[in-house]
This record gives sequence, structure tokens and C-alpha cells, in this order.
Amino acid sequence: MSDCPKISIIVPIRNEEKYIARTLEYLLNQDYPPDKLEILVGVGDSRDQTVEVVKDFEKEDSRVKYFRNPFGWSSGARALGAKMASGDILIYVDGHTYIDNNQILKNTVRLMEEKGVEVLSRPQFLDTPENTFFQKAVSLARKSTIGHGLDSTIYTTEEKYVDPSSSGATYKREVFYKVGNFDTDFDACEDFEFNFRCARAGLKSFTSMTLAVYYYPRATLGALFKQMTRYGVGRLRLACKHPSSLSLGTIIPPLFTAGMPLLLLLGLFWKPLFYLFLIGAGFYAAAVIISSASIAVRNGIKYLPVLLPIYPAIHIGLGWGFLLEMTRILFGISKAPRRFEKKGD
Repeated sequence: MSDCPKISIIVPIRNEEKYIARTLEYLLNQDYPPDKLEILVGVGDSRDQTVEVVKDFEKEDSRVKYFRNPFGWSSGARALGAKMASGDILIYVDGHTYIDNNQILKNTVRLMEEKGVEVLSRPQFLDTPENTFFQKAVSLARKSTIGHGLDSTIYTTEEKYVDPSSSGATYKREVFYKVGNFDTDFDACEDFEFNFRCARAGLKSFTSMTLAVYYYPRATLGALFKQMTRYGVGRLRLACKHPSSLSLGTIIPPLFTAGMPLLLLLGLFWKPLFYLFLIGAGFYAAAVIISSASIAVRNGIKYLPVLLPIYPAIHIGLGWGFLLEMTRILFGISKAPRRFEKKGD
């Protein structure tokens, strides 16, 4: 490894009093020259003591720098952090992150040099040592075939070159000159949207387990549904800006969420549509039961009754968010992002 480049870690947070102290400790304890590291923590308006916690760290360690995120959304902190960063390499880390080793920064520099890439992707598992039983079930569901995007590399354990779209998180500074900054019109999927532009620009990415981090899953069914609804909103806004980003995995949740109730309603007046509803509901139920049973066989039958409602929370949440934002845009309640201006998009 050549002389260590300066690294800027950007942490966009809001209402993260419970986790942010430990996340900052994981980052500060990385085996990397202290004078080559800065941690920029962008805090949106919070209802808890997040700001106070971050400022306490700032007083104790000059590597930590607090800044207010007036946008509130994560995208705002990401964009402002990129402008403030003085590092040669920018790494984005969420506030509720568990890191199990102190070599991630060294591995980042090594892989960028060895693989000749400007973007690094990373596995982002939901398996933390503190997961509750419900959180373990969410993690198992999200890693399964029907629990996440078919083309996602977030849960891969392979070391390989990948499209940066789904899991890019680390960038050389020049990437921002090539593709622009994060779009502050996004409340969710702003990372996917930025990474999509990286992919369209032909930037290569590499993923490795040596870069893996672990996020804390939502702790209740309601919180999971709310999270998936936000993601659904983000997916619709992404499709508005980048129509070519639409995939089968994006379209199926809103079609299912809107189509099944519509078939049921129309089926009350025309029986063939009611039978079609039964067929669709049967196929979906079978897919959920088979996936849940498969996970339960491998990990414990106790997970079966918990997994069964988790899948609908994921799928209907995504569909509901997509449809909700579509309705808002159609009625002028929300403004669609401006379409990305590039030939072929």
C-alpha cells in the first residue's frame, strides 16, 4: 500500500441517540493514521439527544466534526458532507451501524489500488450481535430470494466486480466531479440514485467481505412497513428521474398492492376476475409459505410464524409507498424529480 490517502467518513443521521455513540467508536477505533481521517456527522433536526452526543465526541476527538443538516433527509447530509469533505476518499456510513473489525479503512485503500476502481461496494448485512428475535427474522427474510431485489449485491459474500447501483458506498473524490452530487430531492434511495449515475458513467466497482458492515433491522412490524413505504416512495422518484431504472422487481410490488384489491372488488361483479384474484392470492401465499418454511427448516421452526407477516410488510410497504408517491405527483401534492438529462436515459 502506498502512502495513506486522507479519508472522509460521512455519517448522515437523525434521531440516532441510541446507536450513534457506538458507531462513532467503531470508526474512531479503525487502524488508520489519525491525521488522515475525518468523520463528518450531518444531523437533521432530531427529537432526541443525537446532537448532544455528537458534539460531546467532537469535543473529545478533533477527527469528529458535527454539522447541521437543514434538509433533514439523509440525502442532504450526504450532499453537504461531500462538499465539506477534505479527503481523497469519501465513505458513507449510517448512524446505526455495527462494525466487527478495525481494518475496513485499510482494506478500502488496498482494494481501490489493487482493483483499479473509483467506487467500492460493500456487503451490508442485518446480522448484529444485539438483534432481537424479530430482528433476526427480518434479517433472514431480507436475505432471501423474495425478500430483496433480485439484482442486489448488498448481501453477497463473493469478492467480485459489480454494478455499483445497489451497494456502492465509497468513492474517490473525482467521482463527484464526473457524476455530480447526491440529489437532495430524495428522502430515500438517494444512494441508489447516485450509484445509478455512477453505473451510467461507466465507473467500475468492487465488493468484498473485507468491507462488510452490519445494520440494525427495524424492531417491529410497523416500523418495518414504514421503512419499506419510504423505500417505495424512493423507487417511484428514482423511476421518474431515471426511467431506465425500472425493473421487474420495482414494478411487481405496486402492481400486486393495487391489483389484488382491484381484482377482488371487480370480482364481486364478474366471477372470472374473482377466480383470477384467488389464483394470484394463492400463488403469493405459496411463495411466502415456501420461503418462510425453507428459512425455518435451516434456522429454526420458531421463525415460521414471524416470517409469514414480515414478507407482506416488505412487499405491500414497497408497493404502497410507490403508489402513494405516484398519487401525490399526479395531484400536484409532490413534485417529481427532474428527469436525468443524458442520451439514452
